[in-house]
Amino acid sequence: MDTTGEDVKRMVQEISSTLQRTLSESPQISHCLNRIRVEGYEVSLVLEATIGLSKTGNKEGEVATFDVRVEPPQPVALKMTPLDKKFLRSLKITVDEEE
Repeated sequence: MDTTGEDVKRMVQEISSTLQRTLSESPQISHCLNRIRVEGYEVSLVLEATIGLSKTGNKEGEVATFDVRVEPPQPVALKMTPLDKKFLRSLKITVDEEE
């Protein structure tokens, strides 16, 4: 078994997990997605990345690529400030008041 190859696959999976966590925790992305939902649309965000690897000093030019698909596991709750709500109302967007 090629442990180096398995290590590389594990590291690529770590990149995928890190991208997914970063996206799902991003307040900017969450805000944009929720603005779209407020307009009455359902949103599904799917990003695909190709990670290309080549061994340093490899004279044959062999390149390994991994396709990584990143999908946030679930929508992040929107936290709006009073200023956010005022801005949305100025655009004639209805804001549901939470109690």
